[in-house]
Amino acid sequence: MSSTLSDPLLAAAFWTGFGALVVTLLLAGEIVNLRMALRRRQRREQAALAKWRPILNAAVIGEIPDTLPRLRRGERLVFLKFWVHLHQSLRGSASAALNEVALRLQCDALARDLLVGRRRAAKLLAIIVLGHMRDSNAWDALERQAASTDSTASLHAFWALVQINPKAAADTMMPSFIQRGDWALSQVVNILQEAREDCADALERIIPALPDDRLPRALQLAEALRANLPPAMQAGLLRHEAVPVLAAALRIVSNPAVGGEVRMHAAHPDWRVRVQVAKALGRIGGREDVALLVQLLNDAEWWVRYRAAQALAELPFLGRDGLDRLRAEATDRYAADMLTQVMAEREMA
Repeated sequence: MSSTLSDPLLAAAFWTGFGALVVTLLLAGEIVNLRMALRRRQRREQAALAKWRPILNAAVIGEIPDTLPRLRRGERLVFLKFWVHLHQSLRGSASAALNEVALRLQCDALARDLLVGRRRAAKLLAIIVLGHMRDSNAWDALERQAASTDSTASLHAFWALVQINPKAAADTMMPSFIQRGDWALSQVVNILQEAREDCADALERIIPALPDDRLPRALQLAEALRANLPPAMQAGLLRHEAVPVLAAALRIVSNPAVGGEVRMHAAHPDWRVRVQVAKALGRIGGREDVALLVQLLNDAEWWVRYRAAQALAELPFLGRDGLDRLRAEATDRYAADMLTQVMAEREMA
């Protein structure tokens, strides 16, 4: 042994192997320790659920106990997670009962403390809890969180603000949505469904002051929320020269009063605008627009012809006989084929 260790290379190999063995044993011990800690945590969580599940289930059916046990420190996150789980599957009086239990346990104060903490998971949980509780005392903290660079946390904070005060949230957060590209339109629309009228009012105030590069996103939101902007505002947007703005403005057209502004773009050089003209005329058009739609039905672009054919099929005064007549009178084979395709689609629908 002594002679082996006297050789520097052999000594290095020996101590390297010995060190690797020690590290392996330490890692194995740490894994065992983590497994034991996980099992202890699971047992604590199961005990907490066994304690609070019957109470919350009773509250859901309107049987809130007169006295509640103390919510211990180690039970708080488990309780809040189960409370949120029940809240997201219930509505009406059951939600109010859950809120009453949470208020009696001072969960609003607990959630506000978690919101200003450093743990991201706990912060997200706190945001959801405060939104369900409609805690107006957390408004400023939630507003700061909604302005943060964390997309998930900021979007959840936006949701919570809408739950607390839809009108104030629409006024405060609408400019943020228009500025931010990391908030998905579908998620924002889902959040704002219950505040559509407030959002329409906010958009009506915001749109005139927006720069051109922000107008398309604002109009996309107006379209998704089916916000009816005033005809005068629609007409002004339809006179815009930028194609993205013009196309987005045509998508929200809902009033025949702006029909003149729509028709003036039927020969626009960009086919994307002509597509939207055809779709808009399908919504607001009258008998005087049939000839214009037939003109679009003869367009060189496939999508323009398709939308024009759909628009003609949507006009209530034409009917099947009117469409058959237009197809028979068509001088362009592609126009006639497109009408045939759209009529077949409607029959199969």
